[in-house]
Amino acid sequence: MSTTAPIQDTMPYQDPTRSTADRVADLLGRMSVEEKIGQMLQLDARDDLADHVLRRHVGSILHTSPERIVEANRLTQRTRLRIPLLVGEDCIHGHSFWPGATIYPTQLGMAASWDSALLERVARATAEEVAATGVHWTFSPVLCIARDLRWGRVNETFGEDPFLIGELASAMVRGYQGAGLDDPTAILATAKHFAGYSETQGGRDASEADISRRKLRSWFLPPFERVAREGCRTFMLGYQSMDGVPITVNDWLLSDVLRGEWGYSGTLITDWDNVGRMVWEQKVQPDHTHAAAAAVKAGNDMVMTTPLFFEGARDAVAKGMLSSSDFDAAVARILTLKFDLGLFEDPRLPSDRRDAVVGNAEHAALNLEIARRSIVLLENDGTLPLGGADAPGPLSRPVRIAVAGPLADDAQTQLGDWAGGSGQAGWLDGQPREMITTVLEGLRGLEHVEVRYARGAEILTLEQDPSGATFPDGQPRPPVVVPSAPDPALIAEAVAAAEEADVVVAVVGDRIELVGEGRSTATLDLIGGQIALLDALIETGKPVVVVLLASKPLVLPPSVQRAAAVLWAANPGMRGGQAVAEIIAGRVEPSGRLPISFARHVGQQPTYYNQLRGQHGDRYADLTQSPAWAFGEGLSYSTVVYADLSLDAVELDEADTVRAAVTVTNTGARPVLETVQVYVRDTVTSASWTDKELKAFRQVEVPPGESVRVRIDLPVADCTIVDAAGVRRVEPGAFELLVGPSSRDEVLQAAGFEVVASGG
Repeated sequence: MSTTAPIQDTMPYQDPTRSTADRVADLLGRMSVEEKIGQMLQLDARDDLADHVLRRHVGSILHTSPERIVEANRLTQRTRLRIPLLVGEDCIHGHSFWPGATIYPTQLGMAASWDSALLERVARATAEEVAATGVHWTFSPVLCIARDLRWGRVNETFGEDPFLIGELASAMVRGYQGAGLDDPTAILATAKHFAGYSETQGGRDASEADISRRKLRSWFLPPFERVAREGCRTFMLGYQSMDGVPITVNDWLLSDVLRGEWGYSGTLITDWDNVGRMVWEQKVQPDHTHAAAAAVKAGNDMVMTTPLFFEGARDAVAKGMLSSSDFDAAVARILTLKFDLGLFEDPRLPSDRRDAVVGNAEHAALNLEIARRSIVLLENDGTLPLGGADAPGPLSRPVRIAVAGPLADDAQTQLGDWAGGSGQAGWLDGQPREMITTVLEGLRGLEHVEVRYARGAEILTLEQDPSGATFPDGQPRPPVVVPSAPDPALIAEAVAAAEEADVVVAVVGDRIELVGEGRSTATLDLIGGQIALLDALIETGKPVVVVLLASKPLVLPPSVQRAAAVLWAANPGMRGGQAVAEIIAGRVEPSGRLPISFARHVGQQPTYYNQLRGQHGDRYADLTQSPAWAFGEGLSYSTVVYADLSLDAVELDEADTVRAAVTVTNTGARPVLETVQVYVRDTVTSASWTDKELKAFRQVEVPPGESVRVRIDLPVADCTIVDAAGVRRVEPGAFELLVGPSSRDEVLQAAGFEVVASGG
């Protein structure tokens, strides 16, 4: 359809005093089939904007800049109906690709805080920065359950537990969307990737997800149902197929469950070129005409970056495969978002205040707070804190620190995936260096320290994929990683520094080339010269503090069993190096707890704690099945004892609440922020089920030498299984409440209770 002169500003849909429903109905009735199809398209703003807006009538753009946003808005004013654009971006842990934006720890790192209120504050601050730049929509949070640690996108998840994922994701949805979309600082949240995308084959990204419907209902769907009821306005669909059916056209998942059982009325968006992938990758559709028709019939709303959807859908109408009314439900949902955001009255272009909002001091302080809370102390022989076991403060004596490792001063890698230098945005090589504090800089910033740095090892080099530089849809293929060989000269320099030091801090891990979409890894070992470096440093006999700066759990070499301490810092964001240094020095108490288990060997996959009962023994012939570090674990600089778990009542029905209390005592000399974890064990179930599941957690501050009585209230209605028929219910019988500092059985207090049938 050719562009005609704009209509007059007198139409009912342009009247802000009318209800959203009335405005949507009026506008929808005025739209041509081409305009409807265009509203369903989200295209890359780096391409031909004029073609997007004037020919394809595009409803949304992504990957843009302030100048492109203003230009796109100017183009919409030339269209017949002047429908404003939705502007989306991958703002995953901060405004990922905006120079000078605040980049927080990755989602997995933030999950180690186990603090939903803190994550809500991070999402709120992110929304303020994103909204100021003219972006309305973030493709976050990720609700995938991390199962196979080889998968390249583990860093984007909240870890391995459905309950923790639901709690933290709901908090981020509240933060992004604020008090309501009419708030100019609110942005649309996106729950992704619906659903089961992370259940990979061999850890390979976007492979067939071999998941039964019962398994989906048991673990993969509950976090999404939680955020749907929280009011998350958009869901993004995964790349994968299940039972041979791509999620994009999975009628059971989209229609029966999401729209039907849950009554979800929000907007669905495909992931990148999902509709096109059905043609060129999955090969379940012969062409874009059939793919477009199938996607529309399945209930998709916004089609991300499949430009030929426009021609395909138009051709499907011409061939009688679709009618004009088949687009109405999707277009109505898209228009509803635009009216609820108030874009017809204010397109929310980049604000003149953005320089005062983006990367401001308040957000930097929040960034440091979440970085401190995200770091997990996994091992400590008493070497840490360097300041001694007394109260926090400056180091009381001079300390010589040898800092080694290829990641000790790697500012961009510290930010992790979906950040300035991670490669998804060609317009940005990295975030401003002056905003980032590396571990080396953090240690140098301490008082009474003498720091000597030696790199010690290289990690990798890159080669072009032999299949070519791009995929069939034109997207770049990740290059092939070639591990670097150990360098004797670099190792010798690091060893010399260690021998002159009081303590060694070795910063090792993975680089961005080993992380993200299409970057799953066949190994979990440290690659390059890093193992040889650690072996040599530990062999010196000096106390070695290993800082694992890694996107996900990695396997550390046997020599690390002789290390003085181990900290996992994930990708801790811009202020991460300062946070690590403060914890090492004892200025800040370590309080992070693992949201995910660490394997001892890649062959252990999977290692998540809540696996089904029913296997022969608890080990392989050659290796224990026990994880190196388990879900929920993390040390403090003090010692904590749990005792006296009691229940108010031990016979309950489904309408009752388990009311319990446990005493938590700090037996050490330093304050503790303790994460009290509450698990439930259903002792006998009608269908196979996990041995225990996280059902609640509480964080309490416990001063040195004091005890806190922690109350726990857990509805019996939460003590469910999914039976063999796929129905989630509470089964009468014996249960155990398990309370303690981690998921390991040996540290959990147990108390039994009985659930009786109603009226029994």
